[in-house]
Amino acid sequence: MEPRAIFSGKLLPYLLILPQLAVSLIFFYWPALQALQQSFLVQDAFGLSTEFVWFENYVALLKTPEYYHAIGVTFVFSALVAFFSLTLGLLLATMANNNIRGVQIYRTFLIIPYAVAPAVASVLFIFMFQPGLGMIARALQRNGIDWNPVLNGTHAMILVVIVAVWNQISYNFLFFLAGLQAIPKSVIEAAAIDGAKPMRRFWTIVFPLLSPTTFFLIIVNITYVFFNTLGIIDTATGGGPNGATQTLVYKVFQDGKGGTDLGGSAAQSVILMIIVVALTAFQFRYVEKKVHY
Repeated sequence: MEPRAIFSGKLLPYLLILPQLAVSLIFFYWPALQALQQSFLVQDAFGLSTEFVWFENYVALLKTPEYYHAIGVTFVFSALVAFFSLTLGLLLATMANNNIRGVQIYRTFLIIPYAVAPAVASVLFIFMFQPGLGMIARALQRNGIDWNPVLNGTHAMILVVIVAVWNQISYNFLFFLAGLQAIPKSVIEAAAIDGAKPMRRFWTIVFPLLSPTTFFLIIVNITYVFFNTLGIIDTATGGGPNGATQTLVYKVFQDGKGGTDLGGSAAQSVILMIIVVALTAFQFRYVEKKVHY
């Protein structure tokens, strides 16, 4: 029988979880309740005059074509970033899991990009992809590609996707590598003895055993794209050109700070939170069924 830890006092378990509860209450539930309350108000930029308007902010928002465009941009952006960051993270983790010389050095370098702030990562890629200045932009132009993310919406989307994927790959790599190292070597060796080729071993044994890690990373990556890419978009494109890279979280920031529409911005943040919660619930309801624990 496994040994079990027994707390001598009834108060100790609650004291141990108190810091996490405090962080959740102060930095999530309290701001969420404030946003919900503010979404029913119309107030000036300085908060000197306030009027309770019920659902008028939501009605006005849902009548705006730009908001539906931002929803479409967000879902395209999130799908591209989640797919490429997960795929490349898994590929790099599989390669780094092999017994090769200097593998620890490779693993360290692959983790470093996650330490770079999104806005800083955006600035790094701007220097490389800026038309007329960036070396990659000039190389593309020399090969007949009229690269210009300042004026071309497709190019701007490609740029922010590249930055977001690069910034997130390290996180996915770290978890995929941990998942790969947790798989018993004897299982893979038994498949190899039975004559299974490397690709067949990966798709029939390794990848199914990684399904809990993959499921967790899908949720984390979608949350990352919906919330944590604000700095990337603000620094790289400012939501342009012509709203081509204006995601929901950037529109919340832009309307609240630049447009001083505090009530409308709060309504957008509430809808954004509902969308993310709904997507997470959908994944737990349907995607988790295919996870093998």
